Parts: sequence; C-alpha cells; structure tokens
Amino acid sequence: MQYRPLGKTGIQVPLIGLGTMTWGEQNNVQQACEQMDYALSRGVNLFDVAEMYPVPPRAETVGETERCVGEWFAQTGKRAEITLATKVTGRSDQKNSALAHIRDGARLSKDHIRRAIEGSLERLKTDYIDLYQVHWPERATNFFGTRGYRHNPNADGIPIEETLRALQELVDEGLVKHIGISNETPWGTMEYLRLATEYGLPTVASIQNVYNLLSRQFETGLAEISIREQVGLLAYSPMAFGVLSGKYIAGQKPSGARLTLFNRFTRYDSPQSLAATEAYAAIANKQGLSLAQMSLAFVCQQSFVASCLIGATTMEQLKENIDAVELKLSDDIMAEIDAVHDCYPDPAP
Repeated sequence: MQYRPLGKTGIQVPLIGLGTMTWGEQNNVQQACEQMDYALSRGVNLFDVAEMYPVPPRAETVGETERCVGEWFAQTGKRAEITLATKVTGRSDQKNSALAHIRDGARLSKDHIRRAIEGSLERLKTDYIDLYQVHWPERATNFFGTRGYRHNPNADGIPIEETLRALQELVDEGLVKHIGISNETPWGTMEYLRLATEYGLPTVASIQNVYNLLSRQFETGLAEISIREQVGLLAYSPMAFGVLSGKYIAGQKPSGARLTLFNRFTRYDSPQSLAATEAYAAIANKQGLSLAQMSLAFVCQQSFVASCLIGATTMEQLKENIDAVELKLSDDIMAEIDAVHDCYPDPAP
C-alpha cells in the first residue's frame, strides 16, 4: 500500500481508503467486519463513515454503518490502528428533506454538532474521531450534482464561522483530532481556510468530493486549492456508483447491484455518461485491463488525491479494488483517457 499526507496533520493515509455506505443496507455486520479485516491486512487503515449512513438513507437504518464499525472495534480491539473518519450531516431542510429524521432536521449549529458527535461516538464505540467532516454545506449552493449556481443569500443559514467554532470545541475537548469538509465548493473551501487563519480556528485537513472519470469538475478550481493549501482530496464515488465497472453497459441490470436495487441513483445514467463509459471500457479492453482498476488507478495517480475511497458489496470487488493501487497507467493510456474526456467533458454532474 502507498500512503500520502492527510493535509498538514502529520497523518499518513493509504492511497486506497475504505468507504462504508452499504454497511447496514446491502451488507450486514458480519460482512462489514470481513471487509474491515481484509482491508487492514492490505494496509488500508482509513475507514470513512457518516452518521447518516447507510445509503439510501432511511429512518429505520440511520447510524447502522457506524454501529458496524463500532462492533468491529469491540471485537478486534484495533481502534488505535485505524484513521477513523466520520461526518456530521449537513442541512436537511433544503434538498435533503429525506433526512428529516436526523436530529429532527439536521443543521450545522453548535447544538446540532454536539448532538451529532455524541451519537457517532456512542455508535462507533470510541472516545475520539480522527477526522470529523462536515458532510455538505449549510448554505444553498452547488453540491450532489447540482449545476448552474443560483445565488440565494436568504438560504445561507448557519454561518461557517459558527460551525467552525463548534468544531473547535470538539478539538479542544479531544473528541476530534482534525476536521474536514465534504461536497464543498472553491468559495466554501477558501472561506473555511480564511476563518481558520483569521481567528485561530482549526484548519481543514481534507475535502471529500466526488471525483471519477465521468465527473472531473474537481480539477477546475478545487485541485489548485487542494495542492496550494494542502487540503487533500478524499475522492468519493471513484467508480461512479459502480458504472465504471462496466457492469451496466448496454442496459444490463445485474441482480443485487446498487443501480438495480435503488432507482434514486441517477447521477451517471445520462446518454453521455453511458457513451463515455463504453469508450473508457474500449481503452481498458485494448490494454488488457479491467475497467474498474483502470478507473481507480486514474484517480490514484492525481497529485491532489490523498486517498481514493472505494466501496464494495462483495469480497471479490474489494480485493480487485484494492489491487488497483498497484496499477500505474502509462502516459499513452492517460492521453487516451483525456481524449475521451474531450469528447464527453464531465458528462455526470
């Protein structure tokens, strides 16, 4: 396994990190524990969870992913070997009314953040979080695939400064070691950094945004911030909900697959996304590579990526995904990938 710095924290994180959002829905606790056992045996010691997981979010299952991790800690006693990342749910009274069951409508205020961390610590059976992330912004802005920014200052909600000061309290108390952001914009990232500098508040160590062959918007604006300000990307959805495995090509809907089970995942189903996926598959086939590993290797080769967060529902998928860290794409393959991107620039939002 290769390791990279987590911002300015001094922590080294594996280039492949373990995503978890299927645990408690598509995977039971025993399967989750098996994944954690294997991942750690391969040097994958970054586990990323969230208080709202599993996905799709439901009142009946909320928090189950964190409980899976907590059960593994209790069984193995290996908490100290893991860089544990979790997230406080963002505002849920805008686009995310489906999350109204979390704290009766989650917000990023001091009292909500306190309630969130206490719940996460209990479920995770730990007394500290290594990286505590704001899952998405409080304000109305572009995240989760929204295109076309529309300024609405009346929907700004809790100021970032209040959120950051609430996070500082958790750091001061030792409940949280470092903080991060997720689904943020360039402006939001720089505002967190500005406030931290101006008021001596904790600086963000990482940003967890979508990044994959079908969605490369991070490269415009955020990549430069990531490198210059040492805010490493924890790239989520590097396989585009499994689309970049190729298993959905030609309209296939494999039994038990995420897009077969849940019709809410439509981010990567545009004709342009499907055409781009077929073009990337042709490159992989020509080179004798699996599309999945080529897709993950592409993410891992970016200098602004601190860790590529994989997710798997089977052990076979997990093993193949972790093996991708050993794959180095040649300049010629990267040029072919860029040529496809030129034809289908960011087909998924």
